Amino acid sequence: MNIKILSANPNLYSTKRLVEAAKKRNHHVEVIDHAKCDIVIEKKNPCIYYKGHLIKDTDAIIPRIGASVTFYGTAVVRQFEMMRVFTTTESQALVRSRDKLRSLQVLSRAGLGLPKTVFTNYSRNTEDVIKHVGGAPLIIKLLEGTQGLGVVLAETNNAAESVLEAFNGLQARVIVQEFIKEAGGADIRAFIVDGQVVGAMKRQGKEGEFRSNLHRGGSASIIELTDEEENAAIKAARVMGLGVAGVDMLQSARGPLILEVNSSPGLEGIEAATGKDIAKSIIRYIERSI
Repeated sequence: MNIKILSANPNLYSTKRLVEAAKKRNHHVEVIDHAKCDIVIEKKNPCIYYKGHLIKDTDAIIPRIGASVTFYGTAVVRQFEMMRVFTTTESQALVRSRDKLRSLQVLSRAGLGLPKTVFTNYSRNTEDVIKHVGGAPLIIKLLEGTQGLGVVLAETNNAAESVLEAFNGLQARVIVQEFIKEAGGADIRAFIVDGQVVGAMKRQGKEGEFRSNLHRGGSASIIELTDEEENAAIKAARVMGLGVAGVDMLQSARGPLILEVNSSPGLEGIEAATGKDIAKSIIRYIERSI
């Protein structure tokens, strides 16, 4: 098969591993920068040019779209879909996953456990917002934040009011979530491929850090999911419409709580923690789907 990986950086671990896995299974694979693609929209003849050359004979794409280029990256994925090329991440699912508020609404409608969350339109009534999630300590998140950036732990009501007022003054859209103390600064990342958990790790924040992101200095170890956690992760990926997803969950007294469903989850942390060939699982997903 002819596989294209949409990635702005061919030297990223995830991109290199996908190339390696595809070649091992005797596929032709090429990395293209989606930001440098030209989309040509024409009746019955949608096409894409990359660096002046027409892209043809492509069987499948693996989108690795960064958050900062979601709009254009999604347009390129959509164009490939119009060309009847299989994609491991569909354009609509990609858009849905990048909108944190919409994602939480979709997950809530599906009956999945979530931390209690409040969103307002720059409300000055910060006291009620804080009250709705049970008071401090609480988490305040920028809707556009990634990798733990734009996430604040407010330990008192006064601190929470100050942070909310500052974000509102900057017209930065935020969500406010209850703080799950029993999680102990740790979360679970379940990696889903084609409706199955192919790897899971527990990420623990460094001492004094409530964020467990590996980019923030956290550590990761392999974990055996409970049936409830596995079912929640699989359902979360399914309702978001994602064939490949990283589902982040907190362990709480009331069961697993979904934090986020990532449409371009990195491979480095999960492969290192589990010792599993996740890249191979993604290539096999393409093979089964074409």
